[in-house]
Amino acid sequence: MTDSQPLKLGVLLSGGGRTLLNLLECIRRGELDCEVATAIASRECKGVERSRAAGLDVHVVPYKQYRDAGPGGQPDTAGYSAAIVAKLEAAGANLVVQAGFLSLWHIPPRYEGKVMNIHPALLPAFGGKGMYGHHVHEAVVATGCKVSGCTVHFVTNEYDAGPIILQRTVPVTDRDTPDDVAERVFEQECIAYPEAIRLFGRGRLEIDGRIVRVRG
Repeated sequence: MTDSQPLKLGVLLSGGGRTLLNLLECIRRGELDCEVATAIASRECKGVERSRAAGLDVHVVPYKQYRDAGPGGQPDTAGYSAAIVAKLEAAGANLVVQAGFLSLWHIPPRYEGKVMNIHPALLPAFGGKGMYGHHVHEAVVATGCKVSGCTVHFVTNEYDAGPIILQRTVPVTDRDTPDDVAERVFEQECIAYPEAIRLFGRGRLEIDGRIVRVRG
């Protein structure tokens, strides 16, 4: 993006909204040339309250309302995805940032390479379906890992399998609880996500298959 055209973020969330608050603070301090064009939540949550308090354009698109007709209908992922995309396009978002978004949506071709996520572990370890939030930190501690961290990656239509943009690490000791690891990792998330967004906004990220190259 040029200096006269700040990056417009569409933020997807399902929980407390701490990642969104961090991005808003980075914008306020002039560290990100961005604006949050819209925030979309998969359910009513603390993140929705915080988004509204920040004066953002906020939408709740409940995942549970999108199911095929009939008793026991399966999730209507196509319908849900279309609803999400419609909100993003209406807001003019040119980068989608998942911030603890837990619902499945399919990314259309026009958004390929324009959706990011941050995962609270060093992918490809501790990724995949069901591995989110505290489940990840519990698994890290249970397996005796000596290091963990966070991964910012482009999102594809396969869980946690998109090209990695950057990672930051933290130590894990044999005395750590999952809460200890979570706190340490989140501190690094607050650095990593803004940096990845900054690189994208400056046009410095190039996707080459499964590899993200940082130009310059």
